[in-house]
Amino acid sequence: MTEIDLSGLSLEQKAALLAGQDFWSTHPVPQAGLPSVVLTDGPHGVRRQVGEFDHMGIYESLPSTCFPPAVAVGSSWDPEVAARIGAAVGREARALGVHVVLGPGVNIKRSPLCGRNFEYYSEDPLLSGRLGAAHVRGQQDQGVGASLKHFAANNQETDRMRVSAEVDERTLREIYLPAFEHIVTEAAPATVMAAYNKVNGVHAAQNRWLLTEVLREEWGFTGAVVSDWGAVHDPVASLLAGLDLEMPGPSAENTRRVVAAVRAGELDESVLDTAVRRVLALTGLAVERSEEVERPEGFERSEGFDVDAHHRLARELAAECAVLLRNENGVLPLGSGQRLAVVGAFAATPRYQAGGSSHLRPTRLDSALDEIRVLAAGRGGRVEFAPGFALDGSGDAAALREAAVAVARSSDVAVVFAGLAESEESEGFDRDTLCLPAVQVELIRAVASAAARTVVVLSNGGIVSLEGWHDDVDAILEGFLLGQGGGGAIADLLFGEAEPAGRLAETVPLRLEDNPSFVNFPGEQGQVRYGEGVMVGYRWYGTTGAPVRYPFGHGLSYTAFETGGLTVESTGPDSARATLTVTSTGTRAGAHVVQVYVATQAGPVRRPARELRAFTKVRLAPGESRTVAFELGRRAFAYYDVQAAGWAVAPGEHLVQIGENAARVVAEASVSLAGDAVAQELTLECTFGEWITHPVVGPTLLQELTAAAPEGQGAQIDDRPELLQAVQDVPMKRVVGLVGSALDETLERLMERTRATGRR
Repeated sequence: MTEIDLSGLSLEQKAALLAGQDFWSTHPVPQAGLPSVVLTDGPHGVRRQVGEFDHMGIYESLPSTCFPPAVAVGSSWDPEVAARIGAAVGREARALGVHVVLGPGVNIKRSPLCGRNFEYYSEDPLLSGRLGAAHVRGQQDQGVGASLKHFAANNQETDRMRVSAEVDERTLREIYLPAFEHIVTEAAPATVMAAYNKVNGVHAAQNRWLLTEVLREEWGFTGAVVSDWGAVHDPVASLLAGLDLEMPGPSAENTRRVVAAVRAGELDESVLDTAVRRVLALTGLAVERSEEVERPEGFERSEGFDVDAHHRLARELAAECAVLLRNENGVLPLGSGQRLAVVGAFAATPRYQAGGSSHLRPTRLDSALDEIRVLAAGRGGRVEFAPGFALDGSGDAAALREAAVAVARSSDVAVVFAGLAESEESEGFDRDTLCLPAVQVELIRAVASAAARTVVVLSNGGIVSLEGWHDDVDAILEGFLLGQGGGGAIADLLFGEAEPAGRLAETVPLRLEDNPSFVNFPGEQGQVRYGEGVMVGYRWYGTTGAPVRYPFGHGLSYTAFETGGLTVESTGPDSARATLTVTSTGTRAGAHVVQVYVATQAGPVRRPARELRAFTKVRLAPGESRTVAFELGRRAFAYYDVQAAGWAVAPGEHLVQIGENAARVVAEASVSLAGDAVAQELTLECTFGEWITHPVVGPTLLQELTAAAPEGQGAQIDDRPELLQAVQDVPMKRVVGLVGSALDETLERLMERTRATGRR
């Protein structure tokens, strides 16, 4: 797009363009022929409001398809699922006159208590980044911009407008930024949304390090940075940091402050002009994309979308997302002619989405109970239903439970629908427990004691504890939140019309207290300390050996697969290629997720036991085999070196592991990498331990120090290993102070050798 001429706009007009004209749209520029751009909430559907406006799901919106939210898509481990949802959302947005749909959200699930975990993909940045990039590409291919959110370290709802996430740089770079980085560099979202919270004491919406140095200068982002709704505290500071558009608007007071700052010389007008051009470019980008996808002329037009086709798509994709956690004695899939007891209020009243800004008005809604009845009837089965509990807590809990037990007792299989009500998890607050409501736990145990076989189907946006009833039931199907087609998808999975292919995108712990963030979440007195560092989720559990109920990456199938023939070869000093064969050994077609992890102890920093570095979903017919290859680039083996301010690959051995999940490795092979040879430049402030382990001077250090030491002292250095250990963490200047200036010349010569190595 050609550069937009701003010469016809006054300072006041330009400043006004940097905030919305209302809750959901930007100011038009009629004299330039540029219309208003409409933004609206997503990301798993289009929450288009035309009456009263809000960003908490309070007021009504136009009907749109509610596709599976990110918590479900994460468990699909399938970028194609994310891309198809993104494309469908784009089609509906275009039909509803929307130009930017806010999402996807790629914040990491640091704690299972986060009230907004339903809107995020995973506890792993690689999985989150791959899925988020696919969603963005799918949506933007339809001519509708995405808004990548919430940048950054926005991992809780408690005090979310003010809390400061205190995170060291290595942890930011390795855990909380990579998903954003991958999506920005690989999918080029139209906008990035600055979060509410502070990062290390500075509001994200006015954090120059985040918005300019990292996002634009390092990653090359060229789109517009938009504030979360109400996240701007100081409009001048935000502009200087790199924020472009404040939402919502209008914001007359902030406009006056910006104008005053320019006139006072506190804000260069060129900074304002740059931000205005980025905001106005959103219109140009939408126009350019519209031509590629044959969008109707004019943003204001709406030509509708295929409601039936999108509902079928929602059901199809939902089936890809559920995770079969447990299936003892092959109780699933259900057979023909069975007497089924369907128990639980969620069977008839689906829990399919969560509360807050992403809350949609669906075009239609499938109930699992209705769909189970349809499929059971076609197989000569019989279905009886008992609610078992009331969603609002009303009624006689004991009587409801006993009625459900009576139905279960006369069945071949009881299917219990349990989970969390929307009031128990939502944007705006965090949970304080992982437990299901006690009335539901009592129901599950009572039904399991009476029924011949018991299956539990879960509906929840954040993971729930399975303790207290797990061993009492035969099968557990974790549906999370599956969108408006989830009821049909659950029925398809129960009867084997669809094959369970989901894998956990987050760990299910035995206890909340086992989670690495437990003692620091959600913080206190305005700060939350990310004390676990890079040991988030499965990285912590694997490194400490702490037992879990189900590990990251776990998921069962109705068929079976084998992995073999793993070979790994280096393709450069910091890269490798892994090749393996996957074979279907079962009697049904199915999909297998190949999970590639890397493990190493090389280098100067502590690394997790293993980290996910690649994955793919392979669909196979019975008896079919397929060879898959993974190119593992530099970042697959790297850690972030805070001293060098960059990514580093440690020389040495690296294990490439194929995991059934993060806890069970089924194949592994070692590869030796030359890595990065740049050595630290030594100074007298470096510790004796850093000197003795330095690759250039370390091997001969003791010999040279002994030779240069005053007579009678040299032997003491080499002959006293306990002394060497005691001074490991003592700065070298303190060590040599014990022997005066006799070693100065030798140390200066050795330091020059490390400087020369660094210069090469």
